[in-house]
Amino acid sequence: MKIHYYLGWFNNFFPANLSRVLQEDITDRKSLVMISSDPFFYEMDGATERSWFDQTGIMFDEYHLINYRVQKEEANSFIQNASVIFLLGGDTIKQNVFLRDYELSVVIKKSRAVVMGASAGAINMSAKWLSSKSFGYNIETSSVYEGIGLDDFSVLSHFDLENNLPLVQDELSHLSEEMNIYASNKDCAVRVKDDKVDILGNVYLISRSMIQKLDETL
Repeated sequence: MKIHYYLGWFNNFFPANLSRVLQEDITDRKSLVMISSDPFFYEMDGATERSWFDQTGIMFDEYHLINYRVQKEEANSFIQNASVIFLLGGDTIKQNVFLRDYELSVVIKKSRAVVMGASAGAINMSAKWLSSKSFGYNIETSSVYEGIGLDDFSVLSHFDLENNLPLVQDELSHLSEEMNIYASNKDCAVRVKDDKVDILGNVYLISRSMIQKLDETL
């Protein structure tokens, strides 16, 4: 059974409905493995994301943070033995480069762990994603990045959608002809359990250049 959570951002804690399904889905709580989004900045330790679990009452026997301070072989071992793999929020491009450098995508896809990502982490879990100046990236030319590809869709996470829907629709129009795109902002989640997609919060689907708000199912 595959369980993947594509999260936006939570200023305080997981909403009650999300906490409930996480309690149901995360039955193995031996090890939480977090993957940095700024792997050279060792002070980024995932404390915020870890606090979300603490407030939900989900505690783990072991906590591991993977960055460039951790050897590649050890990082792979942590992931292979993880109960939950969490890709942290932050710098999407730096995290994407790190995933390639450490060849983590293959081992993550093979893992039986629950895989979660917030903001940048959720984007890198997806099949492809667009890096655009309009989305806040410090670049001159837009480009499409390959993500881990846990599911065959794209994600735009933690972006001010409500005030930028025409911009988002226009920017993602070309990619949406190739695959579905789930776009969300704060306090949102897309859960994939086996092949069923569930929605929490204000999540939009962009498909073949058309955009629609999805009904909540959690």
